[in-house]
Amino acid sequence: MNNEWWQKGTVYQIYPRSFYDTNGDGIGDIRGIIEKLDYLAKLGVDLLWLTPMYVSPQRDNGYDIADYFNIDPQYGTMADFDELLEKAHQRGLKIMMDMVVNHTSYQHHWFQEALKGEDNPYRDYYIWKDPAADGGPPNNWLSKFSGSAWELDAASGQYYLHLYEVGMPDLNWENPKLQEEIYNMMAWWGEKGIDGFRLDVINNISKNPDFPNDSLATAQDDGRKFYVDGPHVHEYLHQMNRHVFDKYGLVTVGEMSSTTPEQCIKYTNPEREELSMAFNFHHMKVDYPGGKKWASAKFQLTDLKRVMTEWQLKMAAGGGWNALFWTNHDQPRALARFANDTVYREQSAKLLAIILFGLQGTTFIYQGEEIAMTDANFTDISQYDDAESRNAYAHLLADGVTAADALQILREKSRENARIPMQWDDTPHHGFTSGEPWLAPIHEDNWTVDKALANPDSIFYTYQHLIALRREHAIFANGDFRLLDAESEVIYDYAREWQNEALVVVGNFSEKEMAWHVPAQYQNKDCAILASNYGRETLENQVTLQPYEALMLHLK
Repeated sequence: MNNEWWQKGTVYQIYPRSFYDTNGDGIGDIRGIIEKLDYLAKLGVDLLWLTPMYVSPQRDNGYDIADYFNIDPQYGTMADFDELLEKAHQRGLKIMMDMVVNHTSYQHHWFQEALKGEDNPYRDYYIWKDPAADGGPPNNWLSKFSGSAWELDAASGQYYLHLYEVGMPDLNWENPKLQEEIYNMMAWWGEKGIDGFRLDVINNISKNPDFPNDSLATAQDDGRKFYVDGPHVHEYLHQMNRHVFDKYGLVTVGEMSSTTPEQCIKYTNPEREELSMAFNFHHMKVDYPGGKKWASAKFQLTDLKRVMTEWQLKMAAGGGWNALFWTNHDQPRALARFANDTVYREQSAKLLAIILFGLQGTTFIYQGEEIAMTDANFTDISQYDDAESRNAYAHLLADGVTAADALQILREKSRENARIPMQWDDTPHHGFTSGEPWLAPIHEDNWTVDKALANPDSIFYTYQHLIALRREHAIFANGDFRLLDAESEVIYDYAREWQNEALVVVGNFSEKEMAWHVPAQYQNKDCAILASNYGRETLENQVTLQPYEALMLHLK
């Protein structure tokens, strides 16, 4: 089977604001990415996903775009971006832009024009509704940033929809003129020579035209059943593919909010000509008690295995393609969440890498994962810059949660955990900036890029090795998935089978030694240990797995 390059490749996500600052203003910039291209090439990744760097008021760290065609000055210039694109390509690195077309910033020219009145030609670029009979919002949908998803425009007496922050009005995809504007804008980036798009909350762009009230019966109900995977979303994405993606040979990944495997098969089956792959977040909700994000809870490994197995099996059966990740800019780091970021930090980081890289899909690394960076562990609400986190804290206090407990919940669940600056070396601020970092404090630990590069047994080289393995062996892309032990609360083991080969991956998610048996059907075969986080070189049929030990076996 011939696979697309991205099915065998690995994507590295850069959060530019926190990656590397070259001018001392405390904010990472494009020139910082350019300076670290050799580092990224050494890691061996194929594609760099850059979170938004467009002109923006930064109410949501760039996901509120005010100008799709220009770089925000805090990150540099378009000339800097062009140089980044050229120098990345010289090193065999591709560039994926983060694109937000569910909403814009309220400062975008379109919205500023829309505010001028109902007869303005840009008014219909956004979603406006008259008040309800009581004068309140048109329906009871809730914003992802807390509170109503509607904001009153006093001048016109109408409400506009904002599924996210109040300064991020939703676009009206029912408008053909808007569609044309978006496709032309994306084609402009395609002409520039980028290699792909990551599409933010893309399955929210089509809303139920009746805008009915939600029952709000469960923690998951906030209106999303009426805008997630909406009535025309597949039509819009097929058009987007025809106008832009296929024309420029772009790889695409959709961020899918509250979706299903059945929908993601439609989004990513190549016969439908929509997207290359899709993120889902169901495995990120296994520590949401009763579906409630802002609550302190530990995950159960059986739940994690069940969710990930469902997506492995269903996506493969339907011809879909997964985007695989543990951490991104919107999630706390996986080390503390799913493993151990203290005593067994290195072993845990390698375990998570080995477990993820054996699965079917395209693997994603979030900046800092390759050096085992851990959560921010802020101790005061004043340290949080993130609007979602600050809003959640206020709502927790209003619900009677103590300040101490609310801060503990944020330490577990806030996306700010993954946003503290990269740790490059042992100089002040770990070499991220010569000024004061935009988000502080930076950890005073010794887990840095410099130390990782100097240690041949570091997590960096584990990732480098796993990246190379996925290119070398076709089974990673093509092998059928089978969960081996669904019931164990500490052992995660699965197999991938293709032709006459098998991969067996096992991890011990506990601090105790655990006995594990090589499944009978894989015994007495030629066995190579492809990856081990304890340096294991030989294998018996019965193994005593060390705390957080992981193995990847190749059998023929």
